[in-house]
Amino acid sequence: MRSSLSAVLSVSFVALTSLALQACQRPDSAASATVVAASSNATSTYLDSSQRDDRLSGGVKIIKITTPKGEFKVWTKRVGNNPKIKLLLLHGGPGMTHEYFEVFDSYLPKAEVEYYYYDQLGSHFSDQPQDPSLIDLPRYVEEVEQVRKALGLDASNFYLLGHSWGGILAMEYALKYQQNLKGLIISNMVDSIPAYNDYAKKVLMPAMDQAVLKEAQALETAGKYEDPRYMELLIPHHYEKHVLRMPQASWPDPVNRSFKHVNPAIYVSMQGPSELGASGKLINWDRSADLSKITVPTLTIGGQHDTMDPAYMAAMASKVKRGRSLTCPNGSHMSMYDDSEHYFPGLVQFIQDVDSAKF
Repeated sequence: MRSSLSAVLSVSFVALTSLALQACQRPDSAASATVVAASSNATSTYLDSSQRDDRLSGGVKIIKITTPKGEFKVWTKRVGNNPKIKLLLLHGGPGMTHEYFEVFDSYLPKAEVEYYYYDQLGSHFSDQPQDPSLIDLPRYVEEVEQVRKALGLDASNFYLLGHSWGGILAMEYALKYQQNLKGLIISNMVDSIPAYNDYAKKVLMPAMDQAVLKEAQALETAGKYEDPRYMELLIPHHYEKHVLRMPQASWPDPVNRSFKHVNPAIYVSMQGPSELGASGKLINWDRSADLSKITVPTLTIGGQHDTMDPAYMAAMASKVKRGRSLTCPNGSHMSMYDDSEHYFPGLVQFIQDVDSAKF
C-alpha cells in the first residue's frame, strides 16, 4: 500500500539559464537563498539516504534468515531516516503482505517516523518455501528477531507495530524479546483467539442477516469456501461492515493488491478457512494472562466496528505495565483506512510521547 519524462533540457540551455539568474540576483535575494538553503539542509535529513547502505535500492533490503529447514530470504524496505524512531510493521493474515500498509506513506513521513515494510517468510515479496513445518508461531518470532538485528534496531529506537495476525506476532515477540523494544503497538488484535471467536459468535453473527448467515454456514459445513457464492455473501454482510467499511468497489489499491497476493496455505493453516472466526493452528492461542509481563510502553488500537471486541482491545492497555488505548470510532479491522483521522494522530502521538519521555 508512475511518472513520465516530459522534456529533455540541453546542457547549454541550463547553463545559460543559470548564468542569467546569477546576473539578475540582487544581494538581498542571495541572502534569502542562503537562508532557504540552510533551512532546507536542516530539515532534509529524513529524506537523505546518502549514508545508507540501501540507498541504491530505494530502501529495499533483502535479509537472509536461518530456519530449522535452512536459509531463506525475506523482503524489507525502509522509508525515511530517524535514528531515534524506527518502526517495524508486521502485516496481518497470516500470509498477506506489507502492501496494505502503504497508506502509512501519507501520514508517517511528515511526523519524521522512520518505518520498515516487511513481508514475512511465505508472503509474496519474500521466499515461499513449501514446508508446512515453517508455518509456526515460535519460528516467526525468531524470524522477527533476525530481521531486527539485520536492520540495526535496538531498545534506543525500535518500535514494533503488529496489525491483526501481526499483533499476535508482536505480542509474542514482546513476551520474549522486549528488552530490544522502545515501544509496542498492538493494532486491531485481541490477546485471545477464544475471546475473538466468542465475540464473533455472540455479537457479530447475531447481528448479521440470519438468512445470509445460514447460507454462509451451510457452505462452510460443505467445505465450499472457494464457491464464489461464499464471498458474495460475506463481502457486503461482513467485510464491508467489519473489515473495511467502504464499498468493495472503492477499496484502495494497496488493499486489493495485498488481498490478491495472500498465501492461502499460510492463511488457512493458521487462521482456518472460515471468515467468521478462527479454526486453524491459532484456535487455542491465548496470552490474556501474560500481558502483565510486558513492561515497555504499549499502545492498543481497535475499531468500534472491528471484527474483534473494541472494549476488549481497549482493556488490554490496562493489562500491560505501561499502556494506552485508542479506539477509532469510525473504524473497523482496517482502521488505518476507514478511520485514518483517528488512527494516525493517535499512533504518532504515542510514538512522540515515548520518544520525549512523556509517556
